[in-house]
Amino acid sequence: MEIRFEHGIKETAAMQTDELRSSFLVDKLMQDDKIQLVYSHYDRVIVGGARPVRQQLFLDTHPELRAAYFLLRRELGIINVGGRGKIIADDAVYELNKLDCLYVGKGVQKVYFESVDAKEPAVFYLLSSPAHAVHPVQFARKEDAENAVLGSLQTSNERTIYRYIHENGLKSCQLVMGLTILNTGSVWNTMPAHTHTRRMEAYFYFDVPEGQRVLHFMGQPQETRHIVVANHEAVISPPWSIHAGCGTSNYGFIWGMAGENYTYSDMNAVAIADLR
Repeated sequence: MEIRFEHGIKETAAMQTDELRSSFLVDKLMQDDKIQLVYSHYDRVIVGGARPVRQQLFLDTHPELRAAYFLLRRELGIINVGGRGKIIADDAVYELNKLDCLYVGKGVQKVYFESVDAKEPAVFYLLSSPAHAVHPVQFARKEDAENAVLGSLQTSNERTIYRYIHENGLKSCQLVMGLTILNTGSVWNTMPAHTHTRRMEAYFYFDVPEGQRVLHFMGQPQETRHIVVANHEAVISPPWSIHAGCGTSNYGFIWGMAGENYTYSDMNAVAIADLR
């Protein structure tokens, strides 16, 4: 498990491309028959990926957690962006199709990941945050998620937002999680942009066609930076930073948040004309 510490506003403003990428981009997240984890000190969120192909994968604890098992003091959100897969949470088995979600609460001691077909393996995106309350394991299909259509083709941002883990959906301690699908012909996400200093956010990009990229914008609204992102890569967004992207094709992304405020709509909007 890689550990990443926080970077301040002034420090980030002076970063060159390589420094930005090494600090905020999470690449090589999905590797065959491995679980990859990055522990961020922004609200102590862990970003992870599990791609079981030929074997079952176990979510083990790590020395840095000082915990007998991974979810001793944590909760976990999982969304599958690949083929059919299975998750075993203690003794219960859940089958996830593409874009299905599973919430696993504090206290679950054993979590395993499997693919139903090695030729079309599951690709599980993981997001974990500290938890002080216990909530049961909960499952939601894409069709079950609260959704809303936003934007328009005229502004190149017609998209559907699916909310899975939130105050009106799957219950959690502080984790909020969902995904956004951009329609064909639309490339902008989360525009107009916003910040929310009460919680951090992470974006995981998927279904980015081969050879295409997403330009992820971050930084303070009046001093933005960008990171070029490929398929199955994630970006860690500090609480003081905007988080928006524009692709060379349409795509999807999973968003997830943790911090002080659990309310999804708690945002500080930034007018497009005020971005620099």
